[in-house]
This record gives sequence, C-alpha cells and structure tokens, in this order.
Amino acid sequence: MSDTRFSFYIAATDGKARTGSIKMMRGEIRTPAFMPVGTAATVKAMRPAEVRAAGADILLGNTYHLMLRPGAERVAKLGGLHRFMGWDRPILTDSGGYQVMSLSELTKMSEEGVAFSSHIDGSKHLLTPERSMEIQRLLGSDIVMAFDECTKNGASRDEAAVSMERSMRWAQRSRDAFDAGTDHAARAALFGIQQGALNQDLRAISAQKLMDIGFDGYAVGGLAVGEGQEAMFACLDYAPDQLPADKPRYLMGVGKPDDLVGAVERGIDMFDCVLPTRSGRNGQAFTLSGPLNIRNARFAEDEGPLDPDCDCPVCGGWNRAYLHHLIKAKEILGAMLMTQHNIHFYQNLMQNMRDAIAAGRFAQFAADFRACYRG
Repeated sequence: MSDTRFSFYIAATDGKARTGSIKMMRGEIRTPAFMPVGTAATVKAMRPAEVRAAGADILLGNTYHLMLRPGAERVAKLGGLHRFMGWDRPILTDSGGYQVMSLSELTKMSEEGVAFSSHIDGSKHLLTPERSMEIQRLLGSDIVMAFDECTKNGASRDEAAVSMERSMRWAQRSRDAFDAGTDHAARAALFGIQQGALNQDLRAISAQKLMDIGFDGYAVGGLAVGEGQEAMFACLDYAPDQLPADKPRYLMGVGKPDDLVGAVERGIDMFDCVLPTRSGRNGQAFTLSGPLNIRNARFAEDEGPLDPDCDCPVCGGWNRAYLHHLIKAKEILGAMLMTQHNIHFYQNLMQNMRDAIAAGRFAQFAADFRACYRG
C-alpha cells in the first residue's frame, strides 16, 4: 500500500464480487468502476466537471484516434492529455489495436505490428508495441494498455491460438518499452490483456504468460465482439479466476447494465463502453426497468421526469416532453441532457453494486436488478 504510483486494495468480497479501490497519483478509483469513454479527448456531449459530478473517477482515452488527430506529439507539446481536455484525475488509454483492426479497411499484420491506412485521410501508419507505448507516454496516460491483437469473433481454435501467442509476444515488448520510458513508468501503470477467444485452455495459457511478464492489472480482452451475453458470461465463469486475485481485472468494451451486473458477479473490477454516451445521443435513456426511447410519440406530451427513480440534474430539471422535442428536433441540448442522465445512471449503478458488496447483499441486489430490468 506504500506505492503512490499504483496500489489496489480489496475492501470486501461477496461471492466472486469485489469492492475496493485503486490508488494512483492523480486520485482514487473506486471499484467496481465504470470508465466513460473519451475517445477523442472528450466524453461526447459532456463537460469534464459534469462527468466528475456524475461520479466518474477515471476516463478512457483512445490511442488510435488521438495519434491520428490531433496527434500524440501535439498533445504532449500542449501539456499532455489531462491538461488538454481539462480532466485532472486518472485516464486509461487503450492500446489502439482494436481500433486498427475495426476501423481501418486496409491493414497488414506482421510480427512487427500493424500497418494501416488512416480512416480519416488515408495516410499510412505502423502501430507496434513500442509505438503504442510511446503514444500513451506522450499522452501522459495513467493506466497504459499493452498492445495486442483482438481475436476476431468466430475464429477457429487454431486461429485464436496464433493470435493469442502473438499478443503475448507483443505484451513482453510492451512491458520492455514501457519500462524504458523511466519517467512515465515511475508514475503510470501497465495492464496486460488476456486473449484466447472462448477457449478456456488458451485463456489459461495467456494468463500464465502475462503473469510471468508481470503487470499492474489484467484485462479480459476479446469479448463483447459479437459473441452474445450467454457466451460472454460462460467465458467469464472462468477467465477472471485465471488472473491474479490481488490485481484489478478489467473487462474491455462492456457494456449494457445487465452485462455489468453479471460481470461484477463473476469477479470483474473495471469496465468501459460507449453505450451510455452513444445511446444518449440517439435518444435512449437507461432506467432500472430498462432502456427508454424518448423518441417514442407517447412521450410528446408527457410531463413526468425522464426517470422517476433518478436524482440526476436532468430528471430534476426537465420533463419527457421537452426531451422528446429536443431529440426529435436534433437539438444539441438533447444529446447533452440524455448523455448526462445515462452517465449518472451508470455511475449510480456502480455505486449501488459497491454498497451491496460491502454489505454482503450482492446476490440479492443482482436478483432484484434482474427482476426489474428489461433490456
């Protein structure tokens, strides 16, 4: 606990569910934690102070997008990502590997890394473990993700094995490059990413290789890529247990509220997903009874709050009829208010889970949530 750079403390457990905190130089991250996604140095439609007021302790930034625009070197010149975007608490940056594969039409993978064309202007780039670490250092990330290959959904076992083994070699190169950046390594943390698709034996091999290298935290990668909730949960029944119990476990790119509850139930500590912000911009609000589409004509004259059970500023200040109007009229304020509510809902859900675990009543909380929530 004396490490001011990074420490993880588990305060209570209930079954496999854990609650505690990560302590870093820029502040404490309460776990289980949900990280709003700030892809391009902004949580879309939200000001940093509003994100913090909703309860977020940490944001996610995107290496791929920021390296292309405005450029990592430019961000560094302007004082780093925290100063650039006006957020003084921890930031986790992903490695860029997933975006390279999902957004770039022309990619060429080799042992060195991935050569790709920018989806913005077609310019050519090479992203390697070393370059990914350099970009995340230039951005000033607090939690750096190792560079990996996200195995495609539906890959055969042999394909998944080849992909996983490459990711493990890249994990070692990421570790070496991260450690070489001594100033950054002295104040940031590095997480490894478990791969292996839906193969329990491959994930066990991946976990062991990562532990042999040694990381501050471990992510379960390669899920939420189209396999469906049932398959994801089946993988999470064993994957977190293959990782060190005394380190944070991060499920990347997840997810829906019921995904979060089920994953916490299986021992996950950290999450990120674009869903609360993307859904907000598209007129969908999350509530304890399930998603609500404010575009629906039945809300055109509804004077009730967006969510009667929510204490966020949006639900206390505007009614459904007005929000319906804003979204239908494509007014910017509509996206702002709907997103603010969703971020608040997600953070409130995480706080309720933390409280339930600490009180030893998480099983009842999860049962009550599922009885009410209709996704």
